[in-house]
Amino acid sequence: MEKKVLVQDIMKKDVTTIKPYATLKDAMKLMKQKGLKALIVDKSSPSDAYGIITSTQILKKVLAEDGDIDLLNVYDIYKKPAFFVSSKIDVKYAAKIMMEHNIKRVAVTDNNELQGVLSATDLTEYLMSMVE
Repeated sequence: MEKKVLVQDIMKKDVTTIKPYATLKDAMKLMKQKGLKALIVDKSSPSDAYGIITSTQILKKVLAEDGDIDLLNVYDIYKKPAFFVSSKIDVKYAAKIMMEHNIKRVAVTDNNELQGVLSATDLTEYLMSMVE
């Protein structure tokens, strides 16, 4: 019988977050410093939802739409709620959601608390690990 692999088994647990009211410049510095393409945006309250800000969103806003990096904040461009999955589901269901919605990364939450991030890269690495 095939062993079920759960999201928690392959997700990244070390998640870099940023506050929604942080400046876009701060977000970009953090992404550059940590070598990331996305940051999870913190909740404003326990009942709030997590968001996500990606390098693609920043690129679109700053270059394509002529946004001013010094005047924009994270809350001006991030997506909220971020797509999320439970850490307890089978990886294949997370992959299916991501592929159907053309999403490269999702927040992993349990009981509305952040557990990690799952990216298409994590899924690809997992898939490659199955090949000897």
